[in-house]
Amino acid sequence: MPNYRYEIKQSSGQISAGVLAADSIAAATQTLRSQGAYILSLTAVAAKKTSGLSKVFSVNLSTGPSGRDVLNFTSQLAVMIKAGISIRAALEGIVGQVENAKFRDILDQVRRDVEAGKPFSDALARFPKVFSPLYINMVRASELSGSFGAMLERVADYLGQQIETRSQVRGAMIYPAIIGIMAVSTTVFLLTYVLPKFVKIFEGKEAMLPMPTKVVLATSHFMRTYWYILIAVTGGLTWLFFWSINTTGGRAVWDQVKLSLPIFKKLCRCLYISRSMHTMGELVNAGVPMLDTISITGNVSGNTLFKKMWRQVYVSVKQGKKISAPLTRTSLLPRSVVQMISSGEESGKLADVLHDISVYYQKELKNVVRTVTALIEPLMIVAMGFIVGFIAMSIILPIFKLSSVVK
Repeated sequence: MPNYRYEIKQSSGQISAGVLAADSIAAATQTLRSQGAYILSLTAVAAKKTSGLSKVFSVNLSTGPSGRDVLNFTSQLAVMIKAGISIRAALEGIVGQVENAKFRDILDQVRRDVEAGKPFSDALARFPKVFSPLYINMVRASELSGSFGAMLERVADYLGQQIETRSQVRGAMIYPAIIGIMAVSTTVFLLTYVLPKFVKIFEGKEAMLPMPTKVVLATSHFMRTYWYILIAVTGGLTWLFFWSINTTGGRAVWDQVKLSLPIFKKLCRCLYISRSMHTMGELVNAGVPMLDTISITGNVSGNTLFKKMWRQVYVSVKQGKKISAPLTRTSLLPRSVVQMISSGEESGKLADVLHDISVYYQKELKNVVRTVTALIEPLMIVAMGFIVGFIAMSIILPIFKLSSVVK
C-alpha cells in the first residue's frame, strides 16, 4: 500500500503534517476530508527502487544495528536537538547518514511515525530489539518533563559506559582464548602428526613402554581413526551447552556457576552490581516511576539470580515497603551497598547514592579485570606447557629406555 505525505489545516486553524497509507490518492483525500480537515498538499512518497538481485540478498547480507550504531544515533540526535533543530528535521538528517541498511530502515520508520504525530518514545517502542526499555522509558520521561536534549545526552553516556564495560570484559577474555586455542591446536598437531612418526620405533616393544607412552599412543590412534566421532561429539556438546543456557533452568544454573567460579565470580559480581546500580540511578534521575525502574533494572542486570532479587524488591515496593527491606536478606549485594541504598532512601538522595555506587564498582571492575587477566595468563601458559611437556616426555622416555636396553 503506497504512502502519501500530507499537510492539512484543521478546523481550529492548526496546521499539521504527516504520512498516510492509502490504496490511492483519491482514498487518501477522502480519509483526510472525512476528518474535517482542509488539504493544503498531498503527494505520493516515492518508494525505494531495488534491483532483483538486491531484493534477494538484502535480508541475508544486511546485519542488524549494533550497540555502537544506537550510541552514534543517540549522540547525534542529542547534539541536533540541543542546537534547536526539530525532531523531524533531525531524524531526516540522520537517516541519510546511517550506513547500516537495517538501522536506516528502522530510523526511517521512526521518522515517518513522528511525522504522523506519534510521540518519539512510542515510535521507538515499535523496535524493542533495538531500543531497550530503559532507552524508551528515559525518552518518555524527558518528553513529559521537557528535558529532551539533556536526557538524550544522559542516554548516550549510559550506552557508552555499557559498551565500554562489555569491551573490558571481552578484552580480558581474548588472551586466554588465544592461548587455549593454541594449546588445543598444538596438542592435536603433536598427537596426529608428530607422534605417529614414532609408532614404528615402538612396534613389537609395547610391553616395555611406560604407561604415559601407552596412554598417549592410544589417544593418538583414537584421534586418527575416529576423528569424525570426536568432531561430532565436540559439536554436539557445544550445541547442547548453548541450547541449555537458553532455557530457563539451564540459564539459572549457568548464572549460578558464573557467580561461583573461583577466578571469575568477583568479576561477574562487580559487573552485575555496577550495571544494576547505574541503570537504576539513571532511571530514578530521569523521573521514571519506581516500579518501572525496578522492573527494568532486573531485566538489564544480566543474571537470573539478580533478576529474581529485583523481582522480590518489586513486590516489596508494590506493597509499600522500602527498596532496601528485601535487599537485607540477599547475599548478592554486599551489606555496605544495602546500607548506602537505605541511607539514600532516608535522605531523599537515592539517585546520587546509586550513581556513587555504580562509579565505585565501575572502577572496581577495571581492577578486577586486570587482576583476572594477570592470573589467567600464567595459568594458561603453565597448562599448555604441561600438556606439551607430557607428550614430549611420553616420546622421549621409551627411547631412553630402549637405548639403555640395547647397551
